[in-house]
Amino acid sequence: MRSNLNRILESSRGIERINLDDHLLSERKIFLDGDIRSENCTDIIKALMLMDGQADKEITLYINSPGGDCESGLALYDAIRMTRSKVRAVCVGLCASMGAVIYLAADQREILPHSRIMIHDPSFGKADFSGQKSKEIEEHLAGLNKMRKTLATIIADRTGKTLEEIYKVTQYDSFYTAEEAVEFGLAHKIINKLI
Repeated sequence: MRSNLNRILESSRGIERINLDDHLLSERKIFLDGDIRSENCTDIIKALMLMDGQADKEITLYINSPGGDCESGLALYDAIRMTRSKVRAVCVGLCASMGAVIYLAADQREILPHSRIMIHDPSFGKADFSGQKSKEIEEHLAGLNKMRKTLATIIADRTGKTLEEIYKVTQYDSFYTAEEAVEFGLAHKIINKLI
């Protein structure tokens, strides 16, 4: 979430340099870019808590993410759902996997014309099961299936689809264009302006 981007502003006091992230946060705009990790989810949760305590005005979350850690993503999903302020999410580029689930937490979901959303079942990623006994692998699989049900239930609830419909489309990587995302219920509308 944090970067070293600076912006030059001209005001009655002259020219001043401000941190772009700080400026956007002051306007209640948050960016989630890249992999879903504990660090960036925690930063965003802190920002949501701060903003939610300051005012009851809309918060905008811009997302461009290929997905990542399910547990961290679910923590952010829950934080967004519990925020008293209305949260607007904008898909900027790609909301995939856990990035799509976080996107679904928002009260208002918007997507840019050439952006895409991808949903699928969770996976073990790059887990190495060499040397593990069959019982250990069964336990890992049971945990994966619990996560699958959790994520599919969220997607079904937020799109208005049945759990069976979601299981059918998430067994593979299912990509949706902006138009398809609106039609499926992942997004509410396509926008042509970021602000």
